[in-house]
Amino acid sequence: MIFVQLFVTFFVIGLFTFGGGYAMLSLIQTEVVVRHAWLTESAFTDIVGISQMTPGPIGINCATYVGYDVVAQMTGSPLLGIAGSATATLALMLPSFLIMLALVRVYRRFKESSMYESVMGLLRPAVVGLIGAAAVILTVDAQWQGVPLLSEPRLSVVRENMIDWKSWVLLAGAFVAGYWGKVSPIAVIIIGGVLGFVLY
Repeated sequence: MIFVQLFVTFFVIGLFTFGGGYAMLSLIQTEVVVRHAWLTESAFTDIVGISQMTPGPIGINCATYVGYDVVAQMTGSPLLGIAGSATATLALMLPSFLIMLALVRVYRRFKESSMYESVMGLLRPAVVGLIGAAAVILTVDAQWQGVPLLSEPRLSVVRENMIDWKSWVLLAGAFVAGYWGKVSPIAVIIIGGVLGFVLY
């Protein structure tokens, strides 16, 4: 049943992701696009874009939209799609909630320990790698052959995931405006949305 699969998938993602929403994106993409083939690469990229524009953490927003999209497409029911959103969102947040509930009493005892510092030191580079992987996933469409977990997947097709040159111009303009122009992210999103509407 799709609800059980969604819950297990996002629970595992929530359990093993460190570094926040952007670090989570590569794991979500691997599960929903590559392993289960619930969504296409382009649909997932659209979901990530919408998740960035809406309020809240990007990882949770992404889980919410993926849950809705997957269930609504499979069942044809928007109402069941909402239930899919709730399932994926709850599954993603539940591990963090349970872990924090268990650790809140002992955190003060261990936060100064050398072992804690060592573990955090090992996790930081992994987080940077996961965020970098998310950036690559959003700009490159990589298609794999083989059955996950049963055979070694082979990279078959790699192509640019951006629609056309106008997408690259919008990306560059948003980067320049935000990084050097110090334009508000909200203004960048609104202007980018208007320009995208006009261009497309």
